[in-house]
Order: sequence, then structure tokens, then C-alpha cells
Amino acid sequence: MSENPRARKLADRIKEIVASMLDTKIKDPRLGFVTITDVRVTGDLQNASVFYTVLGDETAHQRTAAALESCKGLLRSEVGKQTGVRLTPTLEFHVDSVPEAAQQITDAISEAQRRDAEVDALRIGKHYAGEADPYKKAPALGLEHLHDGGFDLVDHEENMGAPDEYHDLDDFDSITDHEHFDEAQVDGDVDVEGGLHL
Repeated sequence: MSENPRARKLADRIKEIVASMLDTKIKDPRLGFVTITDVRVTGDLQNASVFYTVLGDETAHQRTAAALESCKGLLRSEVGKQTGVRLTPTLEFHVDSVPEAAQQITDAISEAQRRDAEVDALRIGKHYAGEADPYKKAPALGLEHLHDGGFDLVDHEENMGAPDEYHDLDDFDSITDHEHFDEAQVDGDVDVEGGLHL
């Protein structure tokens, strides 16, 4: 729902008038350092909500709220005089909590940064009790590099786990086959030259 342009224009004018009056005309000693942050006027222009902040503690807030309540009639009369509207809207003052919440967030961030700085200061000159990186690295593969679509094997005898005397891969395969036959548990005789006879 779009805002009534007349209500927005009147709200801006009320904000200027009230801020000026509090700064120059209202002499109530209870009035603290007040800032008018926003004014919202209803669509029928009958009521105006004035939002403000005040500098100080809870006591200052309470004293300021009492002072604004006391001078509400005078402020409304001045609004009617300067705006020329047929029916001057009523004024209701509300403490604006948005700036206060924003300040709390800012304070929390500042506190977190302060603690981080303290932790960083404690780290200076300190060393790890163990290794800086406690995680074990996986052993490197026996592949030195890849080129022309194939692999170059590095120390193939060591990688294959073959004994030193098996320099010829064909001899190694042949011996392995014979050993396999010797260990096989079968019913029949094994003829190395002729094969297996059942």
C-alpha cells in the first residue's frame, strides 16, 4: 500500500517544526538532548506519531518523556499555526529504538574485534606443541609424469614388489604361474610340460 503523499508532506513539516521548537522555544529543564528521527501521519491526517532519541541514561529518558508530554499542547498549537491545516493532528511521542539497537550491534562488533586483537597478541612468539600440520599426507604415487597419453613408471621393480633377480617381467610372470600351480589343491597330477591331468 502506497503512502499518502499529503500525509508524508505534512509529516516532514511537523518534524521540522517540532525539532525547531524543542531546540529554541521549549525551556523545560527536564528536557534532554533530543533528536527527532521520524514523524508518521495517518492517512486521514488526524494523528501524528513523533519518534525521537535522547542522549543519556534511563533517568534522562524518563525526564525527557515527561517534558515532552507537558509541552505537547504548545507543540501542537505551533504545528497548526505553521502548517495552516484545517484540523491539527494530535501528537504522540515515541522513543525510537532503531538507533539504540544499531548502537548495541556496533558495540557488540567492537567488543568482538577487541577480543580478537587480544587473542592475536597472545599468539605472538608462541609455537605449536606438536607439528604445525598434524594431518598425514597420502604417499606420492609412483607416477612421475603423464605424456603422450601414457604413464612413465618410476622404479617399477620397487612399485611391483618384485625381487631384485626378476628383472625380466616375462620371467617373473612365468615363475609366478609355476608357484601358483604348486600351491593349487586339486585332485590329479600336474605335468609342467603337458599341463594338468585329472
